[in-house]
Amino acid sequence: MNAVLPEVSPAALHKAALAWTHTARFLTTASQLDQLPATELAEIAFVGRSNAGKSTAINMLAQQKRLAFASRTPGRTQHINLFEVGPKGAPNALFADLPGYGYAAVERAAKLRWQEVMARYLELRRSLSGVVLMVDSRLGFTDLDRQLLDFITPRVATGEVRLLALLTKADKLSRAEAQRALHTAQEVLGELAHEPADVGVALFSSLSRQGVGDVAQTLKAWVP
Repeated sequence: MNAVLPEVSPAALHKAALAWTHTARFLTTASQLDQLPATELAEIAFVGRSNAGKSTAINMLAQQKRLAFASRTPGRTQHINLFEVGPKGAPNALFADLPGYGYAAVERAAKLRWQEVMARYLELRRSLSGVVLMVDSRLGFTDLDRQLLDFITPRVATGEVRLLALLTKADKLSRAEAQRALHTAQEVLGELAHEPADVGVALFSSLSRQGVGDVAQTLKAWVP
């Protein structure tokens, strides 16, 4: 007779995933791709517009107030920051915090340089296995967000890289607005995936903690 395994509750799965993301710790920072360490670990990159709430979301997932630096002047941080995740001495993943894009106060030359660095990272970084794209739920996918999607579409389409779009600041939406935002995002992302499980979208709020446990569980499931 086969043993019947006890069903694990969603709350328990969230707790285990958040315990994993809580282990995130700073590893290194780089301003160029050749400064990043070669690694066999699964690397999950967080990307998005400068004011989409990217650093705040990373801090919320890690349950640490100052792990990812949230600048008072969006767009000024121009480095890729890597964080180890998993047991100390034996991490099983890396989080990569990429510079925000699209902020008007940053000079054009810097914007163009970082567009090139990010494009090369998303297209060529061998250890990249997942991308979390932060999108302001009130604005939807902007032209710059769609340009970023173009960089990773070939790798998502082959199943090499997974994609999760987080519709941030969801606490500012009514229920009807939130459903419309989800539907629109699903339409934008619907044609990208090799397999449906490779692309997802979720409502997210650092203020109300909406979606935090689900996102942590998704990211943990991406790691071998």
